Amino acid sequence: MTTETQRPYDVITFGESMGLLYPEGPRGIGQGGTMAQSFGGAESNLAIGLARLGCPVGWFGQLGQDPIAQGIVKTLRGEGVDVSRVRYTGNAPTGLMLRESVRGKSSVYYYRAGSAASRLTPDQVDAAYIAQARIVHFTGITAALSQSCLDTIRHVISLCKENDVQISFDPNLRLKLWNIEQARPVLLELAQSCDYFLPGHDECKLLYQTDDDDKILQNLRQLKAVTVVKSFHGNNIIVREGDVHSVPFDKVDEVVDTIGAGDGFCAGFLAGLSKGYSLEESIRLGGLTGSLVIQAPGDWEALPTWEEVELRRGNTEHIER
Repeated sequence: MTTETQRPYDVITFGESMGLLYPEGPRGIGQGGTMAQSFGGAESNLAIGLARLGCPVGWFGQLGQDPIAQGIVKTLRGEGVDVSRVRYTGNAPTGLMLRESVRGKSSVYYYRAGSAASRLTPDQVDAAYIAQARIVHFTGITAALSQSCLDTIRHVISLCKENDVQISFDPNLRLKLWNIEQARPVLLELAQSCDYFLPGHDECKLLYQTDDDDKILQNLRQLKAVTVVKSFHGNNIIVREGDVHSVPFDKVDEVVDTIGAGDGFCAGFLAGLSKGYSLEESIRLGGLTGSLVIQAPGDWEALPTWEEVELRRGNTEHIER
């Protein structure tokens, strides 16, 4: 078993990363004009966020043998994310998503059915690699992709428990992937297995089938996990051992793009834990990183560096020239 002092990674995460195409300018998809390209995925976004905050982090998943995959891995490696356990298959493509924003309304279209990511299986997980992490993070998106992906999550959970690795879980409920009746029992099962449960307030309403905050908190108190609920009436809250504590989050004057805000929050929160911060301090760091993400466009491009965070916290001074 790997001891705490021997663990080379603060966080290891795994899941789907997809190519991204989006129109440049005000035109929508199918209306002509040029398309820009990038990539995105909750877990790969988080990995970049952690790397930029100075945390040793690894990401793995299964990709196709195609140029999209090459670009994803090259960028992640360049950001400082360990990608040594990424797998490739010639039997399925890397997933793709298209995004547009027309007249203030954003829409995303997915081409992920049968993708390489959806074919991840438990036997493809390197158990020794999992044991090298202090925390393993995953999301409900992976669980929704396929039965084999859900089986893989359950296998990783068992490996974490065998090796005293903490588990962080963001339900990241996506109703384009499955309906709430399908999602609810699976996400609640995974919430029972984790050490840190990171839902949003709206997700809690759907998971517990109520708008009554007292009933939501009653359910969360029954979990063994430390639960952090994002955007709970203007604050983030901690539910821990029956206690509820509110932590205000940073508000911004101008919101440019909300994509990736949740991933930014989770990256900041896990970075805080990795740096030895208290829960409250870690949540404040998560709130700060999330607030910086929404002030610029992109899935992961706006994730801040540690230097930017320190500048915003007033711990360093900006030198213009």
